[in-house]
Amino acid sequence: MLIRRRRGWEIPESQATPEAAFLGRRRLLAAGAAGVSSLALGGASFDRPPKELPDFAAGDPTRDRYPAPRAMRYRLDRELSDERSAVTYNNFYEFGSSKSVWESAQKLPTRPWEIRIDGMVEQERTVGIDDLLKLVTLEERLYRHRCVEAWAMAVPWTGFPMKALVEFARPLASAKYVRMETFNRPEVASGQRQAPWSPWPYIEGLTIEEATNELTLMATGVYGKPMPRQNGAPLRLIVPWKYGFKSVKSIVRFSFTDQRPKSFWESLQASEYGFWANVNPKVPHPRWSQATEELIDKQGTRVPTQLFNGYGEFVAAMYKDLEGEKLWM
Repeated sequence: MLIRRRRGWEIPESQATPEAAFLGRRRLLAAGAAGVSSLALGGASFDRPPKELPDFAAGDPTRDRYPAPRAMRYRLDRELSDERSAVTYNNFYEFGSSKSVWESAQKLPTRPWEIRIDGMVEQERTVGIDDLLKLVTLEERLYRHRCVEAWAMAVPWTGFPMKALVEFARPLASAKYVRMETFNRPEVASGQRQAPWSPWPYIEGLTIEEATNELTLMATGVYGKPMPRQNGAPLRLIVPWKYGFKSVKSIVRFSFTDQRPKSFWESLQASEYGFWANVNPKVPHPRWSQATEELIDKQGTRVPTQLFNGYGEFVAAMYKDLEGEKLWM
């Protein structure tokens, strides 16, 4: 008799997420206080999604590449989160600090879209998103997600391994990190007009080892369609074992460096948000517990948080010397 043992990261196909965290020192602290209150009451406050979703992929030149073949190595063992929730309940502070930014995000032009690759590479270059996508094979992966705000989803992302982008960039052997940068267009993104107290543009970073891990995905689509703007079109990072605020959206630049990047959230609130951001139920956020999480589609239903969000067998070896890191988040 064949007995199939589930891997630690496998969950039923019904939960999924985009991203996370708060904005601006003042808004960050205020949102944190509200978050603690909602957790104490047993759940977060979720906005009601629209009854019918707009066609977010209208006019996308890559539309005929979706849906992409599903990579069965990354299956879940429960149903996926509701699409309406995943594409309308978003953290994208470039467009505001509420979760209902999906309408505002439609102002962002995603074509033409150029991506700069520079720093410690054999040759610096600029490539258009559609030219880049001609060089890669897209696939769909089902991933669970965990927000630092303690809510959770599971999403069918479409994209390609970040390892392929690193190989395309040809970094020097001395490069240790990848610094990623999102767009900076305050004329279309109202949240970016809140400078100088917000350190725009959004910056995020990974080690080269994290960037080339098999789970790390450059996402271009979701739910079998091109990526909606509010989810990070046309290119975003997916690292499912980390808290969601480590998933930079709408990327315009990859810089390879031997210096550890200082992220957007570390610049805002270094006492609470560090570089690593790995999901760890035993390390609380300074203002609330991370021991449990609330399922986005089942308000009031809390489940235990898993170390590395359940992906430890793929990623734990990268952090064997960091168990004492204060900001494991």
